[in-house]
Amino acid sequence: MWSGGPLRSRLWQSSSDLALALVTITTLAATTWWFFGLPVSYFAQVAAAYLVLVCLLVGYLPEGRTRGELSAANRATLGRAMLVLPLSALAVQPILITDDMAWYIIAVATVALVLDGVDGWLARRSGTSTEFGARFDMELDSFLMLVLSILVWRSGKVGAWAILIGLPRYLFVASGWIWSMLRVELPPSARRKAVCVAQGVLLLVCLGPIISPALATVAAASALTVLAYSFAVDIIWLARRRSDSRGR
Repeated sequence: MWSGGPLRSRLWQSSSDLALALVTITTLAATTWWFFGLPVSYFAQVAAAYLVLVCLLVGYLPEGRTRGELSAANRATLGRAMLVLPLSALAVQPILITDDMAWYIIAVATVALVLDGVDGWLARRSGTSTEFGARFDMELDSFLMLVLSILVWRSGKVGAWAILIGLPRYLFVASGWIWSMLRVELPPSARRKAVCVAQGVLLLVCLGPIISPALATVAAASALTVLAYSFAVDIIWLARRRSDSRGR
């Protein structure tokens, strides 16, 4: 549900940050397009992804700051998004992922994963931690995992089942539309953060040109197993919480 006041106000509020983000994503998209000789449709896909992000950001952005005053943490997350969106457009291109392209994907995704800790650190340091910022960060992480899982499949090393590595978060949310207990907010978890990091690292390992299909399959299966375990722990916790609530 979109919150806050008029959308125009929130768009004005974040206009300077979105403009800088547009310059960043355009530069990266142009570099990617030029390096790998991609079709012009690549730009259209990047632009569409950027517009979707802008709509979601403006729709959910809380009001209260002056024009251009996104928090430092949210700016860091927005910067990470400008790395992830060009990769998402690359994932749906009808092209063969070459070794050079795989190394490029690994480099860009690694920067995005390393910067994942920066936005949280900035939020804690500046005292600007918000529900919006945490959700923005979490959804971007989930989207990056989905993109990487598609790229692993597109690499030809692992079957289409590799996409399952990027789907659990979305399946969990969709299941919450049916089972209300899954809509309860989960407490912070170091396990969940560690699994997310492991998931990203294993997906990058799968993409490595020096990794054989057999090793990539083992890495992908490990990522899926660890992820399934983590979600199972959360679902069991939610089920027990509902059972306890009914008992009381």
